[in-house]
Amino acid sequence: MSERRARKIYAARYWSSWLGVGLLRCIACLPFPWALAVGDLLGRLSYYLVPYRRRVVEANLALCLPDLNVAERAALVRQNLRFTGRGLVEVGIAWWGNPTLIHRLGHFEGLEYLAQALSEGRGVILLGAHFTPLELTGRIMLTQIPFQVIYREHRNPVIEHCMRENRRRHYERIVWRRDLRSLVRALRERRVIWYPPDQDYGRPHSVFAPFFGIPAATLTATARLVRLTGAAVIPIYGTARKSGDGYTIRLYPPLWDFPSGDDKQDATRLNAVLETAIRRHPEQYYWVHRRFKTRPDGALGPYPIRRRKRLRHKP
Repeated sequence: MSERRARKIYAARYWSSWLGVGLLRCIACLPFPWALAVGDLLGRLSYYLVPYRRRVVEANLALCLPDLNVAERAALVRQNLRFTGRGLVEVGIAWWGNPTLIHRLGHFEGLEYLAQALSEGRGVILLGAHFTPLELTGRIMLTQIPFQVIYREHRNPVIEHCMRENRRRHYERIVWRRDLRSLVRALRERRVIWYPPDQDYGRPHSVFAPFFGIPAATLTATARLVRLTGAAVIPIYGTARKSGDGYTIRLYPPLWDFPSGDDKQDATRLNAVLETAIRRHPEQYYWVHRRFKTRPDGALGPYPIRRRKRLRHKP
């Protein structure tokens, strides 16, 4: 770490962030059921303490699952926030948890699809999605699959430091999401890369494709990477088991006839694949993300306006 970066992250304004990191590390040392119970409590509290994110979840569910009645949607909002709070604790377990515990939590299905693709001498794109236990299921995946992970910088420098250092320690390599050259090189070297195309990064390098029937800015990079490298695209999702005894990492057969050469058609197909997985576990998807914040010209945004505190100047 550079001296300048060190001075920045240890500045007094970030002491509260360090306190949060310390608490998270302590929670990660608790017995696994206790740690998850703390996460559930944080999620329940967030319903009241983080109203803006609750309203984002409500807006997303109203758009994507309109067939739910009012009571069903309200129950799903609470359930989703509980899993989101649990996801925060799962980050701590992924970063500092006992490796033996992490290994024991994994239940894999479909590993033969990955083995077949690698035996054919191809690189592999693991097509992922942002489910709430993402960080922990990523660590669990590493017990069976050495792979590289796409990386996006966090705005908080303390969280960014902890995330970067822990991912560097555990993963084969971390690749900045805009570093297309490194991704192409890795896939041509027959490496495995986990890539989630289900977040809104704005208009650049995106097309509007339906996601739960709603036009969503969808990255075209997946199809581009396949065109450049011939990599296989294998959907993979990690979710918590209802039995509470760990997590299921499920791989699906590679996508055939992909890409088609039409960016919108390819993005539509990828969104449909992700949508199918999300419908199986809607309570565990990362609905707090503003997936539809970028709108087609003339369309109104579906999310509430975030109120920012104004500084009051003394006369």
